[in-house]
Amino acid sequence: MAKEYRMIRGPSRGRACSRFAFSAFLFLRLLFVLEAQEFFPVPSPAPSDSRGPNYLNGPGPSLGDTLDAQREFRLGVQAYNRYAFNEAILAFEKALSYRPAEELTLEWLGRAYYRSGMEDTAISQWQSALERSASASAQLLLRSRIETVRNRRSLIPLVSFAAGELRFVESGRYPGRTENGLYFRQPSSVLPMEDGTAWVAAYGSNELVRIDVNGLIRRRARGPINGFDRPYDVVKAPDGRLYVSEYRGGRVSVLSAAGNWLSYIGSRGRGDGMFVGPQNLAVDEDGYLYVVDYGNRRISKFDPDGTFLFSFGKKGYGFDGFLSPTGIACLDRRVFVADGVYKKIYVFDGNGTYTGVLVEEGLGGPESIRPASGGKLLVADTNRALLVDPDSSVVTELGVIGGGAVRVTGAALDKNGNILASNFRGDEVVVMTEVDDMASGFFVQIDRVIADAFPEVTVELSVQDRNRRPIVGLDGRNFLLSENNRTAAGQTFLGAAYLSENCGISVLFERSSETEALRDDLAAALRDIAGSAGGARIVSVVSAGRTPVRERVGAGASGLAAAARGGVYSPYWSFDQGLRLAATDLLPGEKKRAVVFVTSGSPGEFGFENYSLSELAAYLSNNGIAFYAVVVGNGRVSGELQYLCEETGGEAVDLYRPLGIGPAIRSIAEKGSGSYALRYRSSLSTNFGNNYLPVEAEVYLLERSGRDRTGYFAPLE
Repeated sequence: MAKEYRMIRGPSRGRACSRFAFSAFLFLRLLFVLEAQEFFPVPSPAPSDSRGPNYLNGPGPSLGDTLDAQREFRLGVQAYNRYAFNEAILAFEKALSYRPAEELTLEWLGRAYYRSGMEDTAISQWQSALERSASASAQLLLRSRIETVRNRRSLIPLVSFAAGELRFVESGRYPGRTENGLYFRQPSSVLPMEDGTAWVAAYGSNELVRIDVNGLIRRRARGPINGFDRPYDVVKAPDGRLYVSEYRGGRVSVLSAAGNWLSYIGSRGRGDGMFVGPQNLAVDEDGYLYVVDYGNRRISKFDPDGTFLFSFGKKGYGFDGFLSPTGIACLDRRVFVADGVYKKIYVFDGNGTYTGVLVEEGLGGPESIRPASGGKLLVADTNRALLVDPDSSVVTELGVIGGGAVRVTGAALDKNGNILASNFRGDEVVVMTEVDDMASGFFVQIDRVIADAFPEVTVELSVQDRNRRPIVGLDGRNFLLSENNRTAAGQTFLGAAYLSENCGISVLFERSSETEALRDDLAAALRDIAGSAGGARIVSVVSAGRTPVRERVGAGASGLAAAARGGVYSPYWSFDQGLRLAATDLLPGEKKRAVVFVTSGSPGEFGFENYSLSELAAYLSNNGIAFYAVVVGNGRVSGELQYLCEETGGEAVDLYRPLGIGPAIRSIAEKGSGSYALRYRSSLSTNFGNNYLPVEAEVYLLERSGRDRTGYFAPLE
């Protein structure tokens, strides 16, 4: 019976099960293929395309090619989110070998090339994606990205004011009074900070107010117990302290970086180191303080400790003397002082010796003068912001403030490229933005999507302007996340890199024939870097020799110094490979990050054999890495290294300058960063982790905006 059962039931049931299993397999296979083809749709034939029968006009991709393309695409997205951009490029290229001309893969391939610093190749991939896109929204984003990256590669950065006709227009106002109440009165000067906020000296309300980019007051500082007595100007010392002139008090207050009162400099009177109506202030690169003593018609100079040194500006030696000294600025060892009655700007050296007139005509009533990067001066003149070239004396009108009561007593360039102007009569701070920046909006890039805890999704993104300058100071009210055109649920602002005091540093030092004789200097530089890093973490130490390597060094300054004294130095050292290695080490860590290059001043004869200067600058800038050069010996920084510093927001300094390299290294932690993180709760179906899930980010600030969209995969189930 058992044998009969097996003969009758066994084979017939087996055939039925086999047919069922096979049918189920075909159904699941078909479902998977349909999902794969929805993810990687078969491209429609393009009538105008003539690239061959196997490209668009030929047969569609096979089932195996579609599945292989999907697998490689997923690997590429995952590699990209691990900062493994070269690995991502290989995966996306392989996906395209299975599914040529796939729009989404081309877009991601462009992203990977862009983050690798190869912007021309990135533009080419995005252009190919644009040609194949059927979505108007996707086309708009791609066109905007292509235009921004292409244009800024040919532009001299706006922040340098180096060339061309610039025009600024009003983009917003921070009113001191509204229908809801009084916030501050009679702003007389503005001091922009690295985090995007600005200290405003409010003469009428006897205080300093710190305003963020959204116009909200974050802090009020009212001085000592007895308060300020008509604060007029505020400037920052190299060590972070603030100096505040008190016009009616006849003194200068010294505040901590946070705005807490510390001490006074000077007192009311006519003698040395005394003031009658001190107004504008300036600090030179060595930390010396210059005070416009309006009532005494002179400039008084103090050392960084507040000790009076001397005064200048009286009649003599070809100079008629001040009648109404107003604005003052220090730049390139020169001191520039405006006179409101004579309507001129005069030039002195650091010792107070008169050297000539910079601007003789064209001024209506100059008030403040502030240095602007690129070696220019920003001048507040009645209702205008002017740009003055201190070498050619050329004056350019940047913008005019309209409205009723206007008297611009202070103007300064903030970290987002705007001009902040204090309108004394209008009780407001006016924000002015360059016209082309208003038109182009923000360049928003979703850098990374973390979905390990799906449906909780974390989005890391960066916000820049058209010149790669990071947009700092944003908070949760400036962002909107969405998925499939629906606002993402539970959006939470996790933080911004500009709020963090942590930063990462990779130290790169030159192992060349020139530095072989400077091992003691190299060791001293590395010790100083370690000693100045403070809360910064030294991520790696890379020696740029014939073959750049990561040095295995002990903890602290002694370990770094030992690395410089040992090792092999070569005339065939490789700067570009060393820089790439040092920069790559920083990617998974802190968002505030920098490569500090200790050098004789030049990248060497073979400095750009593997990567061009523009590719290196793009690699650093597109990943938020600043470049600093510390020059040892008697060398001078080369144009190439200076270019890298300027393009990335870094700085070139001499090891043995009077201030040392400490302030430059410490400034890394103070730098503004355009990197932000947000979290939301996704409502999308993952199909066991196989679906590609879209996410979009929009950014708004005053009259400007920008957006980006990308996608991710949830973990496989």
